[in-house]
Amino acid sequence: MGTLPAVRAHPRGRGVGPVSEQQTPRKFVYDFTEGNKDLRDLLGGKGANLAEMTNLGLPVPPGFTITTEACKVYLDSGSEPAELRDEVSAHLADLEQRMGKRLGQSDNPLLVSVRSGAKFSMPGMMDTVLNIGLSDASVAGLAAQAGDERFAWDSYRRLVQMFGKTVLGVDGDLFEEALDEAKQAKGASSDLGLDAADLRQLVEDFKQIVLKEAGREFPQDPREQMDLAIRAVFDSWNGERAKLYRRQERIPHDLGTAVNVCSMVFGNLGPDSGTGVAFTRDPASGQQGVYGDYLQNAQGEDVVAGIRNTVPLADLERIDKPSYDELMQIMETLETHYKDLCDIEFTIERGRLWMLQTRVGKRTAAAAFRIATQLVDQGLIDEAEALQRVNGAQLAQLMFPRFDEGATAELLGRGIAASPGAAVGKAVFDSYTAVKWSRSGEKVILIRRETNPDDLNGMIAAEGILTSRGGKTSHAAVVARGMGKTCVCGAEELEVDTKRRRLTAPGGVVVEEGDLVSIDGSTGKVYLGEVPVVPSPVVEYFEGRMHAGADDADELVQAVHRVMAYADRVRRLRVRANADNAEDAARARRFGAQGIGLCRTEHMFLGDRRELVERLILADHDDERASALDALLPLQRQDFIDLFEAMDGLPVTVRLLDPPLHEFLPDITDLSVRVALAESRKEPHENDLRLLQAVHRLHEQNPMLGLRGVRLGLVIPGLFTMQVRAIAEAAAERRESGGDPRAEIMIPLVGTVQELELVREEAEKVIAEIEARSGVDLGLKLGTMIELPRAALTAGQIAEAAEFFSFGTNDLTQTVWGFSRDDVEASFFTAYLEKGIFGVSPFETIDRDGVGSLVRHAVEAGRATRPDLKLGVCGEHGGDPESVHFFHEVGLDYVSCSPFRIPVARLEAGRAASRGEGSDNR
Repeated sequence: MGTLPAVRAHPRGRGVGPVSEQQTPRKFVYDFTEGNKDLRDLLGGKGANLAEMTNLGLPVPPGFTITTEACKVYLDSGSEPAELRDEVSAHLADLEQRMGKRLGQSDNPLLVSVRSGAKFSMPGMMDTVLNIGLSDASVAGLAAQAGDERFAWDSYRRLVQMFGKTVLGVDGDLFEEALDEAKQAKGASSDLGLDAADLRQLVEDFKQIVLKEAGREFPQDPREQMDLAIRAVFDSWNGERAKLYRRQERIPHDLGTAVNVCSMVFGNLGPDSGTGVAFTRDPASGQQGVYGDYLQNAQGEDVVAGIRNTVPLADLERIDKPSYDELMQIMETLETHYKDLCDIEFTIERGRLWMLQTRVGKRTAAAAFRIATQLVDQGLIDEAEALQRVNGAQLAQLMFPRFDEGATAELLGRGIAASPGAAVGKAVFDSYTAVKWSRSGEKVILIRRETNPDDLNGMIAAEGILTSRGGKTSHAAVVARGMGKTCVCGAEELEVDTKRRRLTAPGGVVVEEGDLVSIDGSTGKVYLGEVPVVPSPVVEYFEGRMHAGADDADELVQAVHRVMAYADRVRRLRVRANADNAEDAARARRFGAQGIGLCRTEHMFLGDRRELVERLILADHDDERASALDALLPLQRQDFIDLFEAMDGLPVTVRLLDPPLHEFLPDITDLSVRVALAESRKEPHENDLRLLQAVHRLHEQNPMLGLRGVRLGLVIPGLFTMQVRAIAEAAAERRESGGDPRAEIMIPLVGTVQELELVREEAEKVIAEIEARSGVDLGLKLGTMIELPRAALTAGQIAEAAEFFSFGTNDLTQTVWGFSRDDVEASFFTAYLEKGIFGVSPFETIDRDGVGSLVRHAVEAGRATRPDLKLGVCGEHGGDPESVHFFHEVGLDYVSCSPFRIPVARLEAGRAASRGEGSDNR
């Protein structure tokens, strides 16, 4: 195995560091008999599970695994570890001895597969090569060994095709075109119609393609084939589609892949052979039963590639009952052993069953909740483990709308319901167009005969995926389920013409590129045009319109209810809502909010009240300013009365006015035009002229770092005083009428304790006055937002004047990174994500190393000063699953998020408390 130029992985922006001799483990290769399922970090998921099945005594073809550590050394240095070749040779010799064959020998050849296998499942994203060891010298020996010449040449053509594409980088379409030409010449509808002579000629054609395109002969040395294939698998870890998939799934870039070398078993030996994929439960619904696909006289990748339509796994009972019965027993053994849904690949070679892979299967969001509760009922797992089997992203998917079954819609056809959801978009027929249109703001449905790993970009960009071939185990189905994308597969009655960019349905209905289509991943139905949607039953449950205990309650709703009830029992973090009016507050309360963590008062100043704000801004004298504030006071007071009533008995954190004043004034361009037109027509325009002058006066180069937040309260006399008075009077009125208001006043954008002390002094005077007048103790708390780096760094001082902190992580992220969110997300974030500078937008998931460090410091410093300091977060990170775990870890008391995200935050807070940090649920 030679030396190639170094290729460095970039784990979220950091290259893999050098591996020293002291760090390098001495052992790089493990026989399947040496590992177990707990060694995923070292052996990858596939290798660890092959070892586990071997330990269980299941029929696994013998083989060995090259570790992820060997891959890391290769990726870092550009060459394999010095010990690797000798270790591979030793394990290969042992394999040959056990099998009674030698790799590629002419009379009785041993053939092997070389397959990737990372810690986390990445279906189809990395490379696999089958039938290694075949050559011009050994193909006849394989034919004699099998007693089937056609089988031997079919295996050889597969090797040249797969090796040429995967290892030598030849365009795969060239092989497909040659195969299509051979079928056309023979008048065959599939490759099964080609005989041994046809396949022998196809091998020669394929070898000529390799010579022309790769500039070298197809290697005849079987060991060279294996070594090059191993290196190709290592290289595929940094292939574009693998990196894209890891970014999409948030898989770290520094894990590397293991390589599994396994003795070949053959499903293409005739009608008593075949290959298949099975699930111990339906990965789409979670229902128990016989689920999977089987393909007679086929090999390896034929099932997941979707190039030939399979038969349901249940048909195997009719085709080969002994193998079916054995498979059912193995499936039960594996599910009981792994205590989860298992995804299984198997091959039958002339009536003998072989297990090629098992893993905990990807499943839809609905299946995840159903399976978790089913396994609890079966006594396989407890409630704490069930909670770890689901996540907030899955719950969010279940809250999306679904198609209205009562709506009138033109049915185009029906396929296999592979991944649920209601997706509507314009039909596109290739990934490039899907990405291009999506970036222009269009919603698209990617339509293909079948997808392959090269379609990943388009699958990510699309609202949903529709294929005319393949089943629930095809590439499209597996990847879509992993991403939570709506998918309908195997819609055979729909004719997909990718060259003419059209779909033809029975009856002659034609869908051209750009036409709207709707696909229902729960039923498999495909409609022409846009189908209306209705609320999800899970949302109806959260809003109290469906009761989980009712006899007719949806099984999914019952599963969600059970998991959520446990999450609520164990979570430490409380969950509040970001809500600015009574309607949103009431909805948030139905969704389980335990108060309001952020009421943005600026939203109350818009609409009909904008004129009063303009009066305040234009005021030249104190009496004009006081008049405007007096007019705003009763309106603000009623806002808070309504809000306190909706959240009676729960805390309501009201943020005083935060944004720059220019946001309440007309657009400078529109206003300039109005003034110019009025002047040209000699019409009165005094007020517009004053507004224009004010806009110019208030103009700032960077208003988000200018006159806003606490600075407004200090510069504009009476502004914050009016708001505090409105809050206090509303609280007093609610108490007098028997209510239980629990108001908290939050001062925004504080950077130094002196700012907070000045505002607090004025606020306390107003509150004392109203308490004296009403004769009630309002119990108002005064605190601040921590949204500037300086505030976080001086949190110990600020806590002297604050009874609570609420982290404004939106602004804190902007100021820590030096990002203007409105600009950077549209300009260069896509490039930063593609280059791996960060794995996810820091506005979506909190940056633990930077922003998170400041939060952690502020928590520790604030509580050192004031041990009873209440701590929360009210930025958008409060509803992000991964961020919720961080906030639990650093010791916040609550998170606050939009009403729709409250159930997600509740679930993740429970997951964080149930297991703590470090649990994986990919």
